[in-house]
Amino acid sequence: MVAPTGVICVGLGPGDPELMSVKADRLVRQARHVAFFRKPGRPGKARQAVQGLLADDVVEYAMEYPVTTELPVDSEAYVQQLSRFYDQWCERLAELARQTQVVVLCEGDPFLYGSFMHLYTRLQARGDVPVDVVPGIPGMVGCWHATGTPITWGDDVLSVMTGTLSEDELVRRMQTADALVIMKVGRNLPRIRRALQRCGRTEAAWLVENGTTAQQQVQRLQDVGDAACPYFAIVLVHGQGRRPEAAW
Repeated sequence: MVAPTGVICVGLGPGDPELMSVKADRLVRQARHVAFFRKPGRPGKARQAVQGLLADDVVEYAMEYPVTTELPVDSEAYVQQLSRFYDQWCERLAELARQTQVVVLCEGDPFLYGSFMHLYTRLQARGDVPVDVVPGIPGMVGCWHATGTPITWGDDVLSVMTGTLSEDELVRRMQTADALVIMKVGRNLPRIRRALQRCGRTEAAWLVENGTTAQQQVQRLQDVGDAACPYFAIVLVHGQGRRPEAAW
């Protein structure tokens, strides 16, 4: 029997291993080579999510970002360093994937603000190794379930945005939607808060940190300060749209 080759990225879901798909779970357990993104000196969220699932003899490849928050995300230096990083790892994975199957771990869904997208487009352009992606439950889904309140009703318009946008752009987007999901919070929280205040929506906002995990925290945004907010946090504003009246 010929061993499989290629790169397959598995979406691990919002954090709780039990919310991983059956297919993702099977691929993770069968993997002999796994790659995952992480910050230098950190274990990596995706790697933590599969703790206890990997085979004892699995070979691990930690893809450590060259920069995270040290440089502005729109600076030329930031873009150039990340481009080189993705180019190098594309080459390494392609070389390995011609001989065996490499499973890339990705928290949430790989096609929703996931770092793997940058490798995917490069691998697709090369065309010399098979590339596949297994969908996962996005982190925002786990977070709005953690609040115990539906995120949208009736004809509500849901807008998903990142906290890295400028304050004016955040305000513009917030003003044109009924329900809001703001991702990539972290050090962007003060700017997100100011934008919500300008829209008069602060009292309706929630902050969910590390949704669906053992470290999950769910709080009203107005009850939280700006200090030490993790990157894996999401701000939510629930829609209040049309719904049938209760019959009782």
